[in-house]
Amino acid sequence: MDSIPVRVDVWSDFVCPWCDLAFTSLQKLEESHGVEMVSRSYELRPKGSPPMPEEYRKRIDDAQPQFNAMALEKYGITINRGPFGIDSRPALIGAKYAEEQGVGKAYHDAMYRAYWEEARDIEQLDVLLDVAESVGLEREAFATALETPSYLHLVLADITQAQGMGLQGVPAMIFAGKYLVSGAQPYDVLANVVKDVRSRLTNSA
Repeated sequence: MDSIPVRVDVWSDFVCPWCDLAFTSLQKLEESHGVEMVSRSYELRPKGSPPMPEEYRKRIDDAQPQFNAMALEKYGITINRGPFGIDSRPALIGAKYAEEQGVGKAYHDAMYRAYWEEARDIEQLDVLLDVAESVGLEREAFATALETPSYLHLVLADITQAQGMGLQGVPAMIFAGKYLVSGAQPYDVLANVVKDVRSRLTNSA
């Protein structure tokens, strides 16, 4: 049963803190359970969104120390967040190019680290180029890809698909095309999900 392939489509945004934690768990799950992780784009606050209410922003800031402590204790990640309220679309577009070049997972890992551990502004072109170069992509080709409509269309297609399925937050993980798991679930929880999904797939075969 462990050999049954399980695909996990993951909708996420680089500026989503819970997505960073979920990606860490999913990387471990890929290594231990052989699942296929497919990254999908999602924008928490698309460019041009109304300003975030001050009260809501304050709640986020007030909760940050508790989140940082949890991330370190449960995921081994030391949080050092980048600028708040930036446009993540360029980074998402770059991810599509990186995936096409075979370094999608390395790019996602490097981009999460750049924003959540190195406090870098991943909206800025020079930062995006640095991240791309760090995973083996050529800077000029990557810069061209950021302006290539086909990669933007892939991002928008992911967002449209999420809307069509009624996904209203991320991370959202769909196992085997039908089982939705939401939030930054710990590795042990996801491992049990894979076991359950494989059992269901075996019984339905």
